[in-house]
Amino acid sequence: MFLQYFGLTDNPFSIAPNPDYLYMSPRHKEALAHLTFGLRESGGFVMLTGEVGTGKTTVSRKLLQQLPDSTQVAMILNPTLSAIELLATVCDELNVETDPNQASLKYFTDKILQKLADNHNAGKNTVLMIDEAQHLLPEVLEQLRLLTNLETNREKLLKVVLIGQPELQQLLKRNELRQLAQRITARYHLLPLNADEVKAYVNHRLSVANGDISVFSAATVRTMYRVTAGIPRVINLLCDRAMTLAFTQQKPVVKKHLFLA
Repeated sequence: MFLQYFGLTDNPFSIAPNPDYLYMSPRHKEALAHLTFGLRESGGFVMLTGEVGTGKTTVSRKLLQQLPDSTQVAMILNPTLSAIELLATVCDELNVETDPNQASLKYFTDKILQKLADNHNAGKNTVLMIDEAQHLLPEVLEQLRLLTNLETNREKLLKVVLIGQPELQQLLKRNELRQLAQRITARYHLLPLNADEVKAYVNHRLSVANGDISVFSAATVRTMYRVTAGIPRVINLLCDRAMTLAFTQQKPVVKKHLFLA
């Protein structure tokens, strides 16, 4: 490993999510502000889209950290489910006891609605966060919309956060989903980092690991944006590979040719 060679305390470019390396660019902060505002509003849905690796998970994790302690969160990371499977998963995530001999849409829906009412009466909010939401079937999205029908005079008792790739935007333009689309109170499309943000992102991650951007030559830093298109995940992969090559060749500075290798 190159850690000791470059005087680092940790691998700054691991693609594993680590809150210590959380970097909120102006774009990420703007996305977070939109979602936070949306959850405060009376509508049932907020939506975050972006290409693979742009930092949607970063924003969603930060959003979860900012929710009040009185919020119960249900997370669905694999949404390739039927309507019944999704409702059963929501029950599991909300710690709702269910009868294994019961498996109808009405049964699971009634159980969830009762849980939402119980949480509201106990002063709790309920948030359902769905990652990779572009894979949801239209009939599953419609079932989610029906869950958000339960409301007080002021707000929906269930807030749904949809996170997905740009295909999610196209999915919600379908005519049969127009009612759901109208309930989205905040939506944000997360763009890749610009050139200045790429430099700040790399420097931030290196500084957390007790390093700095001087590990990379100025030409390498200028090349990063062009080669990676500002996608954080790609930046991590290429920086990790380039530093490994520099270590194996005993080069104290990562030159441009190593980054492009």
